Amino acid sequence: MPKLSNPLYAEKVKKLSKIESERLLSRMSGKLPRRLEKDKLSREEALALQMELEDEQLQEWRKMMATLNSKAEKKEEKKEKKKEEKSEKQHSNEAEKAAPAAKVKAPSKVKSAEKPAKVVKAKKVTAK
Repeated sequence: MPKLSNPLYAEKVKKLSKIESERLLSRMSGKLPRRLEKDKLSREEALALQMELEDEQLQEWRKMMATLNSKAEKKEEKKEKKKEEKSEKQHSNEAEKAAPAAKVKAPSKVKSAEKPAKVVKAKKVTAK
């Protein structure tokens, strides 16, 4: 019998129900099911190895997801900073534009309130 790398998994296998152990066996892939079929491994040893493999894969997946999430957060932070910078620029541009508009120059000449009406010439109508 090959010695397991971690006896903790052998204890976990003993606590599994029949349905749980069948599900674990169904997820086996690669050389492990063939070794089980050829009686090179006992069922408990194969289950313990499968559990160990799944735990390792889970840890790798968690690491990968953590790195992906941190990259996504950094991207979001950059986008937010760009938005803030853009809005600050717009606000400063609006303030610059508004400042000259707020200063109204007094007219140098006072215009009269009434303007003369335009004179429209009527066309001559000729009879045919």
